[in-house]
Amino acid sequence: MPKKIVIDCDPGIDDALAIALAHGNPDLDVVGLTTVAGNVGLAHTTNNARCLSAFYGMDAPVAAGADRPLVREPVVAEQVHGGNGLGGVRLPAATSTASAGYAADFLVDALAAAPGQIGLVAVGPLTNIALAVRKEPRIVEWARELVIMGGSYTRGNRTPAAEFNVLADPEAAAIVFGAGWRPVMIGLDLTAQARAVAAVRERWRGLGRLEAELISPILDFYGSHPHYRDEGPAVHDACAVAYAIDPGLFRAVPARVDVELHGRFTTGMTVTDFDAPAQRCNAEVATVLDTDRFWDLLQAAFSHVATRMS
Repeated sequence: MPKKIVIDCDPGIDDALAIALAHGNPDLDVVGLTTVAGNVGLAHTTNNARCLSAFYGMDAPVAAGADRPLVREPVVAEQVHGGNGLGGVRLPAATSTASAGYAADFLVDALAAAPGQIGLVAVGPLTNIALAVRKEPRIVEWARELVIMGGSYTRGNRTPAAEFNVLADPEAAAIVFGAGWRPVMIGLDLTAQARAVAAVRERWRGLGRLEAELISPILDFYGSHPHYRDEGPAVHDACAVAYAIDPGLFRAVPARVDVELHGRFTTGMTVTDFDAPAQRCNAEVATVLDTDRFWDLLQAAFSHVATRMS
């Protein structure tokens, strides 16, 4: 039986690739997409999730969530993802509206209805997950797993200390890491190993509309950012979905992760202690990726999506 997951996302270029990976892999069943403000505002992230779902041929509800962080002013990444979040790519209009109801409610209801059966893959700011935990703390027990794309155990990308998803709502991240479950942190140190260099992109040249109308244009835009010009764009969020599919692609290490909330220069930093006593460890932190198998996984999933689109 495929693993059931909900993807909490802020599409977002790498989110678009992560959703395609999840939809195209037979070992996953995407039972919902929840959206949060992050890479761009909530109106764009929700519309992008709906349009991507229709473009890929998915049958999963989309529930809109938080349009701002818990207590801070919004932070966006339009300089990386473009004004609409997809590097200016305009997909066909969505064929359905966002689901009635709020993302945090959707998460609680989905997990309550199937305890232990649904995993959460969070690839945006953690506001929706924190709100769901605050509403119903038992989701910590009900979720099959929580995989987070966010944080770093060395340096950040939005500031020298902080990764974007955590910096965008550090209070939410602190709630989530401190909630009593044991999330898997897929941080920048891991995702930097997954760069869509020219040889990788060449493998996707035969994917028809998927490649021509989405993958190539968004990666062209993404790769033009100064962060990525030299080494190729990192497909951050797809790494979190890949972990949900096959944890064996990764080496993960137990650690204590705390989120800095007050540092003048370090707000949003995920302070990671690999030497913490076992009883204090609250996360598994991914450190090494089997890149060859990772790209094979994406290739197979994208091919499946592309074939069904044609």
